Amino acid sequence: MAGSKQPAAPSPSWADVRARRLARHSLDVPAPAARTADVVAAMGGAHAQVMSAAELSIGLRTAGTTRADVRRALWEDRTLVKTFGPRGTVHLLPAAELPLWTGALAAVPAAGGGLPQAARLDAAQTDAVVEAVADALRADEPPTVDELSDAVIERLGPWAADPVVPGFSGMWPRWRQALHTAGHRGALCFGPDRGRKVTYTSPDRWLPGFTPMDPDKALAEVVRRYLRSYGPATAQHFAQWLSAPRRWAAGLFASLGDELRPVEGVSGDDTVWYEAADEEPYEGAAEPGRVRLLPYFDAYAVGSHPRELVYPGVAAERALSRGQAGTVQVLAVDGVVAGVWHQKRSGRKVALTVEAFGKLSRAQLAQVEEQAARVGEILEAVPVLTMGPVDTGRHL
Repeated sequence: MAGSKQPAAPSPSWADVRARRLARHSLDVPAPAARTADVVAAMGGAHAQVMSAAELSIGLRTAGTTRADVRRALWEDRTLVKTFGPRGTVHLLPAAELPLWTGALAAVPAAGGGLPQAARLDAAQTDAVVEAVADALRADEPPTVDELSDAVIERLGPWAADPVVPGFSGMWPRWRQALHTAGHRGALCFGPDRGRKVTYTSPDRWLPGFTPMDPDKALAEVVRRYLRSYGPATAQHFAQWLSAPRRWAAGLFASLGDELRPVEGVSGDDTVWYEAADEEPYEGAAEPGRVRLLPYFDAYAVGSHPRELVYPGVAAERALSRGQAGTVQVLAVDGVVAGVWHQKRSGRKVALTVEAFGKLSRAQLAQVEEQAARVGEILEAVPVLTMGPVDTGRHL
């Protein structure tokens, strides 16, 4: 129990843990639409590599919200911002929390691996790229990535153009490996799409004059938030969620001392923690048999552990990719993955195929229909539901 002076808390039941997480994620009872930014904050951001998935993640947690509402919050009201979040992947975050997330994410060390040594940027080159990106984004018109690339290379010279970064088709220039770093340091966020092309702009347009929070304070707050929404959890669970080195995460947890409280009956490197100041660590049992259709990389599915309990039995084979969650859309019953689903849009219709790994009750089948209707409402499409095998739909 090193790192905490708090007495160990009684070990909760798995049902209590699931009920807590569902409540914290507004997956038991959707929150009012006016609380969209609060819901996104509780999720630790909505994964938005696939924008429709972010719209579904938010819509399923807020009453009556559609994709148009999410886009309005992002591009018109600017209460949300699209940027590089946890794990260096694209997320929607509350715009008011840019100081928190840039302060924390810029301080997370790389987990290792990646490009060969000869292709990597050194620290000075990374700093130069971030400065060049920030300078280029002071222009009035948000550039596309190709336009931004030209501007960065013009400022830095030929070394930034070396084609050493593997892309979706061909090789990208050397500077591109620091694109997410520029986002983490607060130099860049996404602008409105220009046709089918994404654009980038300065975060100052969302939160004028913002300054990243002190790194130590920001990291401590991110740990607290993770434990509120995904706890009780280990430092290793947090490291996987953030894509950070495990030893560094363990040290971060230890540095919080008695702000964290261990769970009784677990010790050593796998100590399970929750926030000591959490006044209601377990809200009690949720309504049993609650069904949810969670989209690609939904925050609950990605951040929840232990994997063997969240993805039991056949779910681990069908809904995880080498331990990675989120590559498959899942049917969850009481917070446990109990099936998979797939969607295909055609015009005004969206065809949904749902495969349960076991038998669903009549009440649960009715909830699947309700969830399918809600998916259609969020995506502003007419849903057509089929119960049957799903043999496609993995997102790589």
